[in-house]
Amino acid sequence: MVSTTHTEALPLEDKSLAHMLYGLMACFPILLLPAVLSLFINLNQRSNTLSSMLASHLRWQRWSIISMLLIMAVGYLSNQPWLSATLYVAASVWFSARIFKGWLSLIEGRCI
Repeated sequence: MVSTTHTEALPLEDKSLAHMLYGLMACFPILLLPAVLSLFINLNQRSNTLSSMLASHLRWQRWSIISMLLIMAVGYLSNQPWLSATLYVAASVWFSARIFKGWLSLIEGRCI
């Protein structure tokens, strides 16, 4: 029987892609283009085999961007200016909170 008393270090994951995508997502108030670019990069990474933590963050980012774009599209299609403005502000605040929560979880190394 072989006993291992030392703890083996787990290989560190490369989180640079997720950090880059969160950074692109954080630029959304300037233009929606960085968030859409982040979505295309994210969708391209779906086929790659990723760890469960990184995959959970990519899924979180994907659903955050898609949901924000859908809420903003409903706001755009609304005939009432007050409803459009409310939906834009609500989508922006909600999306910002999701970026903040997801990025902090990534820094701490937790799944989201």
